Amino acid sequence: MGYRNVKIRRKIKVMTLSTEKKTWLAAALTIINADFNRSSDTHLIKVDLPCFVDVSLYLKDESTHPTGSLKHRLARSLFLYGLCNGVINQNTTIVESSSGSTAISEAYFARLLGLRFIAVVPKSTASEKIKQIEFYGGECFKVEPQDLYAKAQQLADELNGHYMDQFTYAERATDWRGNSNIAESIFAQMALESHQIPSWIVVSAGTGGTSATIGRYLRYNPALHLKTQLAVVDPDNSVFFDYYRDRNNEITNNKGSRIEGIGRPRVEPSFLPDVVDHMIQVPDAASIATIRWLEGILGRKCGGSTGTNVYGALQLIAQMIKNKQQGSVVSMICDSGERYLNSYYSDEWVTQQQLDLAPYTQQLENFMLTGEM
Repeated sequence: MGYRNVKIRRKIKVMTLSTEKKTWLAAALTIINADFNRSSDTHLIKVDLPCFVDVSLYLKDESTHPTGSLKHRLARSLFLYGLCNGVINQNTTIVESSSGSTAISEAYFARLLGLRFIAVVPKSTASEKIKQIEFYGGECFKVEPQDLYAKAQQLADELNGHYMDQFTYAERATDWRGNSNIAESIFAQMALESHQIPSWIVVSAGTGGTSATIGRYLRYNPALHLKTQLAVVDPDNSVFFDYYRDRNNEITNNKGSRIEGIGRPRVEPSFLPDVVDHMIQVPDAASIATIRWLEGILGRKCGGSTGTNVYGALQLIAQMIKNKQQGSVVSMICDSGERYLNSYYSDEWVTQQQLDLAPYTQQLENFMLTGEM
């Protein structure tokens, strides 16, 4: 019995990205890059105190971004990451879990692209931040801190939208090798200073994205890695310090951080402990006392996370002074204190939180004169 050669014709299904979608994507990327091109770099402020002789403190002022905080950089990176990965298009609803600043910045970029934006925020989020999210056209869902992630994912699923998930993608959305990231900017601005390569860079962790970017940048440039150490400061009710010490990524804390924008109740995927040289746990009372003290130095109000940063930086400077070391320390002004007039700058709120600022205020006044902490 013979066999015939049988030609089997199969229909091959091919789907091509529509010209309309490609055109929108090109326009969206142009809009975001044009916004970046219009923005100048943020200032690096030198802080002068009587006790600073051989050690200098610099604060990178991230509050001057269009949306008023360090999170403007992250929001731009997350949008570019989502657009170039094909998960954001002209019909995508953007959803984010945030304590406020990231949501403000993402609402800004969503409005630039004409996209709906929903922020899932803790109930304790400052009212000033809620107003700013809504100013940029964003919508807010207030939830208990422990429900933040699940509610954001639920909304994204129900609306066929995209959950930005800053806590997972912050460390991978930013180009840590350079491309005008915050680390590259710091070293460029330090180029004409007396101690141009900092002994320490001090940052706080919310997602962990900033510390990941700076830590990787230092390792990518061996000459810097040998001279500059990265310190991360952590507030009360956050697990990052314990995770750094014990490496237990299952630890949790059912209390929310009082210092908005930093500290987390769980270990976030974007926090990379192995790029961090040193961690400091900073009491919330110290953070708040520091921003009030700093107002007298700078003549302006800063947010709570700036207080956490500066208190940690001053501890390192005090140690350098004690050891008769020369050098510079760089930290950040993360956002403006105008967002926290009803909390960190309210004596009534401080009393309600049962925080005693007096010992830290005295410590800071003493540091100005003696360099001792």
